[in-house]
Amino acid sequence: MKKNSLVFSNMLWRFGERLGAKAVAFVVELILARMLGRKAFAMVALITIFTAILQVFVDSGLGNALIQKKDADDVDFSTVFYINIGMCLFLYAIIFMIAPLISSFYNNPDLTAPIRVLSLTIVISGVKNVQQAYVSRNMLFKRFFFATLGGTIGAAVIGILMAYLGFGVWALVAQMLFNNLVDTIILWITVKWRPKKVFSFERFKGLFSYGWKLLVSSLIDTVYNDLRQLIIGKRYLDTDLAEYNQGKKFPMYLVTNINTSIDSVLLPTMSEVQDNKPAIKSMTRRAIKTSTYIMMPFMVGLAVCAYPLVHLILGDEWLSCVPFLRIFCFSYAFYPIHTANLNAIKAMGRSDIFLKLEVIKKIIGIITILITMWISVLAMAYSLLFISVVSQVLNSWPNKKLMNYSYFEQIKDLLPQLLLSLVMGVAVFCVQLLGLNEILTLLLQIPLGITVYMIGSKVLHLDSFEYLISTVKGLLGKGKKAN
Repeated sequence: MKKNSLVFSNMLWRFGERLGAKAVAFVVELILARMLGRKAFAMVALITIFTAILQVFVDSGLGNALIQKKDADDVDFSTVFYINIGMCLFLYAIIFMIAPLISSFYNNPDLTAPIRVLSLTIVISGVKNVQQAYVSRNMLFKRFFFATLGGTIGAAVIGILMAYLGFGVWALVAQMLFNNLVDTIILWITVKWRPKKVFSFERFKGLFSYGWKLLVSSLIDTVYNDLRQLIIGKRYLDTDLAEYNQGKKFPMYLVTNINTSIDSVLLPTMSEVQDNKPAIKSMTRRAIKTSTYIMMPFMVGLAVCAYPLVHLILGDEWLSCVPFLRIFCFSYAFYPIHTANLNAIKAMGRSDIFLKLEVIKKIIGIITILITMWISVLAMAYSLLFISVVSQVLNSWPNKKLMNYSYFEQIKDLLPQLLLSLVMGVAVFCVQLLGLNEILTLLLQIPLGITVYMIGSKVLHLDSFEYLISTVKGLLGKGKKAN
């Protein structure tokens, strides 16, 4: 129970950090969407396709290797720090030089300067990446809370002020750059680890032998995910790309809060018991049950409330993003299966399997993109649902052998949450049939959805509901004793 409390406590801090940051960013983005319109957001969407790919080199591979390695010390951390800095400077030099080529590819010369400025986030991320790995390894997620929230609030003020003063797309660029910079500064102030004047090529080789497979896997995944946006930006209108991205952002705010919280805590926790397969299976089952219990109702509820929500918050101009929003909701609803299975594979040191899975999934995914790109943007979005199901099966397949936890067992574990969420969705949808205005409709839908889900959980004695209640009570009881 002590271990579960520690894991859950860190998960709450991580969730609080993500929720606070994303809530502020979400509100700011809604304001900026009304102030700047679809054109500015389309430009930033094009730029972030390339910065996201470069970010993979910073966030993946060696950072995960530090977390997974049982006896990682200052030599390991310092070695990775210096490697990251050198690599990020090299990557920035490349993107700086090819910025005019990217602008030419999109027939938009105005992209060159924003690309060069926004790409500075790569260098800033290189400075904080090892600090993040140190926080994750030592379960110090409270430090993330203050760093992220500080950066997000400051960036919100900068973005809105610049948009008000008429800076257009530069308001979004400055917001993102400032957020990353303040995040890094606060993290360096609150986390006491500092790089030592040591470097070991032997340690680097050991970490790289594990990390390169995760790096390549993440690179494949990022390029694949951005490929749709790249094609939409080139083949269709800028406004199509803006609508696609805006539809993705609504559910992504919720998914990243929950998924990142679980992902950040699960890998270091599983890595501690990587040789104990029954323990890994138990953690994986608990992660799937608990995360789907939280994520499923959010995604179903958001899909049902999509039209009145978008109409009320963003206005008529953005209503065409509603179909994309619903597609992403149902696609992201099953992300906990991906996260839990892949973390188990990584924790057991099988980055080779991880890489093979990514290659297989992306080959199938690229085939669907090549087929649907000639039809419509909506068809490309629908292909995500098919890939989501295929990926679930593939990600769970190795764990049938590695820890005796099959895909059918996993479906059985999440089925109660799924069915209850669908019942809740039907109840919430019925409110729209009353023909009320958007504000009143949402004011009725949200509490009704929560009530139906909570009562259903209690009546059906859902395992995840009872686990969360008992864990929270345990943490509160512990806090009272400490006082």
